[in-house]
Amino acid sequence: PGWLLSPSGRPYLDSILQKNQRRVFGLLERPVLPPTLAAPTVTYKLFLCGKSGVGKTALVAALAGTPVPPIHHETLGIEATTVFWPAKPRASGRPVIFQLQLWD
Repeated sequence: PGWLLSPSGRPYLDSILQKNQRRVFGLLERPVLPPTLAAPTVTYKLFLCGKSGVGKTALVAALAGTPVPPIHHETLGIEATTVFWPAKPRASGRPVIFQLQLWD
């Protein structure tokens, strides 16, 4: 659980942070790692749907590290947000980077 804060996981965490805040990535961007630390990227597309005003946009903002909107407003169309999260599964012991494409 504390792998990201360990010396071996810190470079992976630093690749997704900018000034100690989660970096916002566009749909075509990804974290940059040195070749010696290259890790496979596993992509998931998550489509969030539900009733109006239940917190879908607030959930995406919280996961992406962006400010949560203070007041409710309808999301027009679809907003896509990309979140990267490095992890080290116990089974393989090899770091991977999860790319979550959140469609709201």
